[in-house]
Amino acid sequence: MKRLIEIAQDKVKIFDANLVRHQKENRDYLLELSIQKLLVPHMFEAGRYKTNDLPVDIYGGWEAPTSQLRGHFLGHWLSACAMNYEMTGDSLIKAKAEAVVEELEKCQIANGGSWAASIPEKYLNWISQGIEVWAPQYNIHKTFMGLLDIYIMAGNKKALIIADKFGEWFYNWSGKFSKEEFQNILEVETGGMLEIWAILYQVTKKEIYKALIKRYYRESLFDDLLQGKDVLTNMHANTTIPEILGAASVYEATGDIKYLTIVKEYWRQAVVERECFATGGQTCGEVWTPKHKLNTRLGNKTQEHCTVYNMMRLAKFLFCYDADSSYMDYWEKNMYNGILAQSYWDGFHVNVAKTKYPSTGFMTYFLPMQAGSRKAWRGKYEYFFCCHGTVVQANAALNRGIYYKGEECIYVCQYFDSDCNEAIHGKEIRIRQRKKEYAEGFEYQDKPANMELDFYIEYDGEREFSILFRIPKWCNGKFEAFINGKRVDNNVNYGFISVCRNWNKDIIHIIFERKIYTEKLPGNENMVAFLDGPEVLAGLTKKERTLYCNSDSPEKMVVPECDREWEAWTSYYRVNGQKKGLHLIPLNKVGYEKYQIYFPATDIED
Repeated sequence: MKRLIEIAQDKVKIFDANLVRHQKENRDYLLELSIQKLLVPHMFEAGRYKTNDLPVDIYGGWEAPTSQLRGHFLGHWLSACAMNYEMTGDSLIKAKAEAVVEELEKCQIANGGSWAASIPEKYLNWISQGIEVWAPQYNIHKTFMGLLDIYIMAGNKKALIIADKFGEWFYNWSGKFSKEEFQNILEVETGGMLEIWAILYQVTKKEIYKALIKRYYRESLFDDLLQGKDVLTNMHANTTIPEILGAASVYEATGDIKYLTIVKEYWRQAVVERECFATGGQTCGEVWTPKHKLNTRLGNKTQEHCTVYNMMRLAKFLFCYDADSSYMDYWEKNMYNGILAQSYWDGFHVNVAKTKYPSTGFMTYFLPMQAGSRKAWRGKYEYFFCCHGTVVQANAALNRGIYYKGEECIYVCQYFDSDCNEAIHGKEIRIRQRKKEYAEGFEYQDKPANMELDFYIEYDGEREFSILFRIPKWCNGKFEAFINGKRVDNNVNYGFISVCRNWNKDIIHIIFERKIYTEKLPGNENMVAFLDGPEVLAGLTKKERTLYCNSDSPEKMVVPECDREWEAWTSYYRVNGQKKGLHLIPLNKVGYEKYQIYFPATDIED
């Protein structure tokens, strides 16, 4: 049974400066993109493009008219617009998305009233005949998801009608095959289609979607997971995660416990048994690593952004059922060292000056873990990778994951300046969360080794209920909490500080210890990464460096460097006791510099 629900985007407003910057740049980019160019693949397929000339500077890469994945990004774009609208109420974003829906309806009519994809129907028939084609169901899932998101988040009923008619096409097509034949099709490529059928069933209650749910049950993956078999080692990650998100959606739509078991087993194998990089990310070359052997996969194609984004979605789903803080610890790490480290980098905000490098970076497909690597920033109009799509979605929903609601409680799971307005027992509760930045800080000679937060809470009712605050894993259980200036007894519940009272203009003050610490590389305990709270620190170096230190406590060699600029404390560090200096900065502030995350740490210098 679902214990929690995420508080809706329109009830949470973010004020954290970095999140606001990311959200604004993403919104500007969504509006900047030409819907005429984005619609080219759909218009071609529907026979509605009736000029000899392509648009000037037509989009390339995976969106090129000759690509078999052409049109996938429009689905991502629609989803991002829907998320942005739900978060901000931006009428311009909504209007632009609705204009696209109008064109997709015309394309569907031109295609005969059912087909609504940017690729031909024959691509799916080719799969059934064993003819190779590049991920058509992945592509189509994005179109479906964009339509459903615009319906669910922006109330566009026409988008649902298009999706429903398109769903009927899939019901008729998939019904032509025997069970064995269709399982063979699913073995080739499935995409996230199971998620679509679950959502359409939940929304329409039509039996055809229940039938499609049954048909899209991939036995080789799901049955092996139910039996506890390792199905992940060397398996492509981001083709299977959408299938598991589909299983999660089926459980929500039908209540069939089998699907929840599948999701939990996938998480156990992917995260608990396989472990993660210090960043929270996983995979190398887009595949799952062997269990506990991340040391064998420190390459330049680690941590695919799509995997980060979709595993965060999975963590959110599981948290709503288990209320276990470990899922939100996972979310936090991936937010700082994935979402914020792989998109919308702005060198001015880091350097406040011109450098030899470009001043901005739009998105990176991977986040290299290999020493001496550099982030491979990609442009806005040339590539349109899958990760390009998840970047615009992730940055359109930066206020998600912060607040959750139970029947008798509110959970505060992430610590970003934000306001939350929700109802408990039919009465409004207002939570204003602010980090203490020590800006006034004349009494501080050194950077405080804490994260301090204030929560200003107002409630219009007179009922007693609990507010729970996540205890971050990085504070190592060291924290203090106060209410209206008085210390709160440490009532800890599954990784949360629980405060129960009749709320009335109260102030909660929480102090979490935040110090430099290390995490060992799974598979090689002599390799360590340095972290400052949830943020991984990257050493700026062109080649691998070995650090000579007390290997039992290597964090002691890391000291602040230029720890304050103007009114703010920085997160810049250096290492002591080495023949050659080394600067460390948060990974999410690294632009074009070469860097190292994991360091060999040894007691004796050769």
